[in-house]
Amino acid sequence: MRIGLLTSGGDCPGLNAVIRGAVLRGVKTFGHDFVGFRNGWRGLLDSDIMALPRTRVRGLAREGGTILGTSRTNPIDDHGGGTDNIRAILERHDIDAVIAIGGEGSLAGAKRLSDAGLPVVGVPKTIDNDLNGTDYTFGFDTAVAIATDAMDRLRTTGESHHRCMVAEVMGRHAGWIALHSGMSAGAHAVLIPEQRVSMVELCTWVREVHERGRSPLVVVAEGFIPEGHEEVLNGKGVEIDGRPRLGGVGDFVAAEIERLTGIETRGSTLGHVQRGGAPTGFDRVLATRLGMAATDLVNDRAWGQMVAMRGTEIERVDFGEALNGLKTVPQHRWDEAKALFGR
Repeated sequence: MRIGLLTSGGDCPGLNAVIRGAVLRGVKTFGHDFVGFRNGWRGLLDSDIMALPRTRVRGLAREGGTILGTSRTNPIDDHGGGTDNIRAILERHDIDAVIAIGGEGSLAGAKRLSDAGLPVVGVPKTIDNDLNGTDYTFGFDTAVAIATDAMDRLRTTGESHHRCMVAEVMGRHAGWIALHSGMSAGAHAVLIPEQRVSMVELCTWVREVHERGRSPLVVVAEGFIPEGHEEVLNGKGVEIDGRPRLGGVGDFVAAEIERLTGIETRGSTLGHVQRGGAPTGFDRVLATRLGMAATDLVNDRAWGQMVAMRGTEIERVDFGEALNGLKTVPQHRWDEAKALFGR
């Protein structure tokens, strides 16, 4: 078989490891041939194709980013898209199947193509860890590790000046990165989109810590909605795909803490540094296993499915199950973390 690979949506540590795992599994075990579409679905629509021999993926597991490039192109609705056009492109280039590596939006496009009868399978990718059907997505562990390291550094400068430090992390409308990095760094408060927390309650936690002679650390997810607001604070416009461009709520929270408590407060937005660099060992292994399993999906012609991590095993999940809403932080995980706030 001749299999096409693409990476779509936001970049993520571990994408190259998926590519390597898929290609090596297909070449060594089944004798398949691989090509890559440059820049996500846009590369498929434009027939922008590169060969992916075994030699091209050598050593890729440790490299961040994606050798294929990425974009937020919609394969159905954007210029040149549509199932008939894509079917013709695949036939023209003798491509028997597509492995789409992406997050919610990218896999939604893959599902529409699969529903129309095209040979498509998926690999879940997002640092936000917000996809249903899988316990963890690759890239999440790396993002948490980067955020934790940054918070450890913020704590030392905060202690030196007796300041409160606010760290804003990514995650869009799910609080997984904030929750895990906050617990890892010993944060005194964590604000996530799933939970409404008043500034009065937050400042109570901050004062408790400050009165003990410590410098409070507050972690806020970019999608957190402050009390008195109905939508996420951003003010940065929208992405190409129409989604709000998040970021900025950390500055609001820092200003409110200082206004309400009188404690000198500084904010730091980690931003895209969470997406960059080499993946952690966990993400390298997970991404490699997912890539190998995706090739197995293709070999079995199991179209309309994606690979997923459940427990410690890699399983197969229908696109529909994976795209049935966002996987958000459940109440019991929030209660678990909250028990440590302000203490």
